[in-house]
Amino acid sequence: MTTPQPELPPPPALPAPLLTALRAVATVGRPLLVGGCVRDWLSGREPKDFDIEVYGVAPEQLAATLARFGSTDPVGKSFGVIKLRLGGVDYDFALPRRETKTAAGHRGFAVGVDPHLPPAEALARRDFTLNAMALDPFSGELIDPHHGRADLAAGLLRHTGPAFVEDPLRVLRAMQFAGRFDLRIAPGTAALCREITGTFAELPVERVWVEWEKWAAHSRRPGAGLRVLAETGWLAHFPEIAALVGTPQDPEWHPEGDVFVHTCHSCDALAALPDWQSRPANERRDLMFAVLAHDFGKPATTRQEEKRGRLRWVSPDHDNASGPIADSFLARIGSPLDTRPFVHALVVNHFAHLGWPAGGSPAPNFLRRLARRLAPATIAQLLLVLRADHLGRPPNLCAATERRIEQLETAARALAIADAAPRPLLLGRHLVAAGLRPGPRFKAILDAAYEAQTEGVFTDEPGAHAWLTGHLSGK
Repeated sequence: MTTPQPELPPPPALPAPLLTALRAVATVGRPLLVGGCVRDWLSGREPKDFDIEVYGVAPEQLAATLARFGSTDPVGKSFGVIKLRLGGVDYDFALPRRETKTAAGHRGFAVGVDPHLPPAEALARRDFTLNAMALDPFSGELIDPHHGRADLAAGLLRHTGPAFVEDPLRVLRAMQFAGRFDLRIAPGTAALCREITGTFAELPVERVWVEWEKWAAHSRRPGAGLRVLAETGWLAHFPEIAALVGTPQDPEWHPEGDVFVHTCHSCDALAALPDWQSRPANERRDLMFAVLAHDFGKPATTRQEEKRGRLRWVSPDHDNASGPIADSFLARIGSPLDTRPFVHALVVNHFAHLGWPAGGSPAPNFLRRLARRLAPATIAQLLLVLRADHLGRPPNLCAATERRIEQLETAARALAIADAAPRPLLLGRHLVAAGLRPGPRFKAILDAAYEAQTEGVFTDEPGAHAWLTGHLSGK
């Protein structure tokens, strides 16, 4: 007996310029909203990107109709796609098409446009059932031949058909969809992914990066995406993460399990922090990679040592060991160059909250040095990583650790260096004013001045001038 589906929500509100264009298109063919906007609408999220598939119209007639409303660009003439710009926003209008695998790789397909293809057949070429739905924007009819609505309600990521295996990129799409929408992968889909583990090398690195970037910047439950990689066997293509599986931790400190389990929990904890959610997408992305990579050094440094009367698992210096491994991982997945020093700095400093004696407080010179070491990242960004790491070992949260993180935040904000390293007080113009000529000596003096400022020798511009006078006189 089939469980009845709940009543559909009202159709999504469409931007007025798009609605006007759709009404005109409806006089020559049948426009349907497809893909992510339908998925988001059914999930209760406001759709932001609208893709349209138009049935029963010739390409030339569709192009002529759309041209009445703005500039059009046939970005994929052989794919039957016309991009229409309306009010500063681009919309894709596509004709239904068939795809035939002709060569290895993500782009090895022959595409044939067929305006009279039935919607069920056209939707069958899409990757997952929750993306293989269409909505008539005028009648409100949901076209769901592959039961995507039921899978979406069940939180299940299921392939639409056997052609899934023809495009290896779909496995990485499964990873980022699972993370973004907190989904589980269907057993049959995971089995198909395992069948094509050998095709990863066919993917261009720029496409690999696109999927990782979506996972890092937009996930609600990033651990779900990492578990998809584990269940499909594709974790093997990311050995820095695969090595975390089975790496043991002291159960007294990490009752949640091995380092991979801890990393999944930590990534999920970061995604749940309102401060992370409110930051720009690129910053969210880089912070997520820092949490992903913060324990990359543990597999190489973990061993047993006797502590407090028994053998315990320890990972000495794993923070420093993690930095170069994070660099290698980010390079292999094609990250932008400026992401790597940011992530590296956060990874190798993720023990900073342990940098002062118990019962004490962080000294100003410690904080200023930390702010300098972290650049281009900041103490405020490190605090997010520290909180995610701490929350990533449920249920064993530590009040002492929480206090130390709070101490670090309070002290850094009191010095006004939470969001940036201290600004150098002594500058080149001051050296010129003191009668020095620009030259190689400038850098040595300015470096020494910044070091003195970091140590608290001076804290304002008059103090900087006094230091310079003494430095030049050899005192």
